[in-house]
Amino acid sequence: MPTKKRSTPASAPATDEATAAGAIPPEADGGDADGPSAAAAGQRSVSAEEIAQDIATAIVEKRLPPGTRLREEALGKVYGVSRTKIRAALLTLSRDKLIQIVPDKGALVSKPSVQEAREVFAVRRVLEAEVVRLFVAQARPRDFERLQQHIHIERTTLEPRTSVGSAREKLLGDFHVEMAECTGNVTLTELVREMVARSSLIAMLYPSTNDPHCSSDEHEELLRVCRRGDTAAAVACMNEHLQRVEASLRLDGGVPERQLDLVKALLS
Repeated sequence: MPTKKRSTPASAPATDEATAAGAIPPEADGGDADGPSAAAAGQRSVSAEEIAQDIATAIVEKRLPPGTRLREEALGKVYGVSRTKIRAALLTLSRDKLIQIVPDKGALVSKPSVQEAREVFAVRRVLEAEVVRLFVAQARPRDFERLQQHIHIERTTLEPRTSVGSAREKLLGDFHVEMAECTGNVTLTELVREMVARSSLIAMLYPSTNDPHCSSDEHEELLRVCRRGDTAAAVACMNEHLQRVEASLRLDGGVPERQLDLVKALLS
């Protein structure tokens, strides 16, 4: 599911954790929030798909931690729409495994288990091996240029003076989605996009020791091997990259206690 960025109203309700979660709060460093403004919502009808995209972006960018409750009433006020439309958006997110709809509790940002985390990366290795095969077989010069430009943006974002955690990590994931898009296989791209989003959720719950500079270097190396037309080496390169990213997750250490306070931190 594509993730578009919008601007959440500065006056969004934040009277408690559940309401704040629904409002898709800004980052703790005081950065702008994402999501349409109440004024914009009043000027035109916001679709359920757009709402789902906004919430998905907030999850991928690690502004909505696992376990956060997404209240229909609060979301309806933020987007200026009926609860029926909010329910449709939440159903979409539920199908993408980014949230869970729990009886008597409502919608919660998913909290993937260690087993699920390992399964997600196992599936990514299968899917993205096929992405690499298709890419090597049919990539055009403009596709290589597109990914090279993305790597340039990654490295610019990684500069200490401009680096922002959520934007940096989203960019690293977007490289994989963009490579899938270059294959022209829409279904494969949708699956990769879902797995990348779920990987971001996993990395939020099981903090990673991954060095983003290392990931960007590996993207560069993967692209270099693809240019050579060596399919087997390119697939191996992608597998090694994903294995290293998975290995950087603290899957054996349990969920850190500090995760429980992230919603409050976002509002400070």
